[in-house]
Amino acid sequence: MNISRSIADVRERIAAFRREHPGASVGFVPTMGYLHEGHAALLRRSVAECDFTVISIFVNPLQFGPNEDLERYPRDEDRDLKLAAECGANLVFLPTVEEMYPKRQRTIVSVSGVTERLCGASRPGHFDGVATVVSKLLHIVGPDRAYFGMKDAQQIAVIRTMVEDLNFPVDIVPVETVREPDGLALSSRNVYLSPEERRQAAVLSQALEHAQRWSAEPGMTAPVLEERVKSHIRTAPLAVIDYVEVLTYPELEQPGADTPLAEISGELILALAVKFGSTRLIDNRLLNLQEVTQACSAP
Repeated sequence: MNISRSIADVRERIAAFRREHPGASVGFVPTMGYLHEGHAALLRRSVAECDFTVISIFVNPLQFGPNEDLERYPRDEDRDLKLAAECGANLVFLPTVEEMYPKRQRTIVSVSGVTERLCGASRPGHFDGVATVVSKLLHIVGPDRAYFGMKDAQQIAVIRTMVEDLNFPVDIVPVETVREPDGLALSSRNVYLSPEERRQAAVLSQALEHAQRWSAEPGMTAPVLEERVKSHIRTAPLAVIDYVEVLTYPELEQPGADTPLAEISGELILALAVKFGSTRLIDNRLLNLQEVTQACSAP
């Protein structure tokens, strides 16, 4: 496994691989480091499907707001490199902020339509930072496929929209969320949780599991399902809800308030963000509308 810290070196290594292996595919896993089993799942998928896998590790300052956790975001380069090697990565890109943003960033990529709700509403500017850095990384690496975890479902919707609209020659591959044994979605921020916060945080995945069953009830609508989920989350005393929303996916539009879920075509997502202490956790579930329809039509 090779390590590159400069854009020029990454480009040269990937170009050399493509020259030596005509027609071979390059997979890419962009991360902010402090790697865990969720990142490992992305890497293993890329290694299985591509001939050469690149992972970037870069804590991107553009996607953090003024009062967010940029400075204390967890970092462990040695641990990250060990996991990347174990998963079979061929190249690790480890740029500094100065390498990625040598001058004041004058060009920002902004995606509309899928950024105004959910995390976009409570973290203004966040997805401009995400779209900008992902755009830069895709230009630097030039992969055939890029892998992202479904825990960040809104991020995937944003990146897919950007890639479509700007004709990036890359396939965006979503990978299922990896969870702890009690259901909590793996996240680098889980390390911030106190033991009691960590215990109570399991309520999020429980609520999502219940939501699939509740969504199958005859006449169930998005507002009623959202309130059911909120009520369940509030059984955890330390939980402070930011949002719970049912939206179409990947468009992230509100379905009709009075329209039964079983009558909505396409996919729906139930997404949530909840704080435990100072730690903000996100999670989601794509609602299986086929199951909903079958349950509602059963005699």
